[in-house]
Amino acid sequence: MNIAIVMILSVMLVFSLIPSGYSQLAKSTATLENGAWHTTIGKQVQVTTDVTNGQNRAQPFAYIVQIENQDGVVYSLSWITGTLDAGQSLSPSQSWTPTAPGTYTAQIFVWESVGNPDALSPPLAMKIIVL
Repeated sequence: MNIAIVMILSVMLVFSLIPSGYSQLAKSTATLENGAWHTTIGKQVQVTTDVTNGQNRAQPFAYIVQIENQDGVVYSLSWITGTLDAGQSLSPSQSWTPTAPGTYTAQIFVWESVGNPDALSPPLAMKIIVL
């Protein structure tokens, strides 16, 4: 599985779609300190993922981003669906604008479809601290 995720917040995955994980946020909206992204209330954050189909066939997928607070309450859930041809890459993006301070986790999933949660790559997570 080979999927890449770039987060402005940025994270990287590869599905077969093989995970090579890294994460980052756009420098204009967040800074990375001690392994966590820092941003402020009202600044839009883009969770962008470089997704590559490492298979020799077309692959339908759902790119899902879930943002939850430190208590596990989901603040945002969004997704993009599509199909990647063999060897094709895409950089889907989902936005989130924090409205309250706190510590949040962005979880990124790449599944077969929204209705079929067969994972095409391991999930990724990144910490976001909102001031």
